[in-house]
Amino acid sequence: MKKVGITGVGKYLPGKVLTNADLEKMVDTSDEWILTRTGIRERRLVAKNEAASDLAINASIEALKDAKVKPQDLDLIIVATVTPDMQFPSVACILQNAISAKKAICFDISAACAGFIYAIVTAQQFIARGVCKNALVVGSEVLSSVTDWQDRNTCVLLGDGAGAAVLSEVRSGGIISSYLRADGSYVDLLKMPGGGSRIPATHKSIDQRLHYLKMQGNELFRMAVNSMVEAAEIALKQAGLACSGVDLLIPHQANVRIIQAVAKRLNLSMDRVYLNIERYGNMSSASAATALCDAVKESRVKKGDIIVLDAFGAGLVWGACVIKW
Repeated sequence: MKKVGITGVGKYLPGKVLTNADLEKMVDTSDEWILTRTGIRERRLVAKNEAASDLAINASIEALKDAKVKPQDLDLIIVATVTPDMQFPSVACILQNAISAKKAICFDISAACAGFIYAIVTAQQFIARGVCKNALVVGSEVLSSVTDWQDRNTCVLLGDGAGAAVLSEVRSGGIISSYLRADGSYVDLLKMPGGGSRIPATHKSIDQRLHYLKMQGNELFRMAVNSMVEAAEIALKQAGLACSGVDLLIPHQANVRIIQAVAKRLNLSMDRVYLNIERYGNMSSASAATALCDAVKESRVKKGDIIVLDAFGAGLVWGACVIKW
């Protein structure tokens, strides 16, 4: 089994900024209410002509440049998204064509907020077993396209963006361990009912607003904390490490109170937890991806550091990945 590490990172955030003050004009809410309950001040929204693939392309170009890998040297492209350009073909195929990565295997993963970690672990298997040499993993989301801007409980949380990572064989360090889980008995806690084969788009489904994200927030909060703690603890145990050995936890940026609760359960001070939720909100699979990129660019991650990626999302799905940088 070959050692696999992340050799380059990149991100792309749309130019339009939606602040809490802007939301005050749209729904019955306030900057104070949003900030104290979520930790979010602003989020990014795509322009009218931007889709998930456009965000993915820009993030990927930056990641490839950072890794010093040419598109033609990619063997695999995985895009994690729940907001693809269209049902098919995959965003990964659109991305492949755009960057001229002609020999890369391409597919999308739908694992909601845990999608980036699921995609990293999947790509790792291809490289570790010698099937592929270089892989591009992207989390790209246009959550504004499935946001009900009349629902103050969800519209304040969500944003658009993309993050990318290049994975390759490394001589030392890299991905030490990972842990993935799912429990489909909780599918109703977070879902978008319309748009699939069960409820195709009709005048009735649109009138019933079934093509927007639906969330049961209180129950999800408890599940998110428990699952993220479980994932981090088991992944660290598999790596032969304790929480005290973690230099930086990079969690899914869903809600600052969830992140604080996870950190407390893991006995990690908040200075060892990376946050960018204040600037971007919850971007589903793109959250952990952009947080990783920001942490690296801000020198919060240094060579030899132990970092833990940790996420939870609709499905329900969750997972963690321990990496020696």
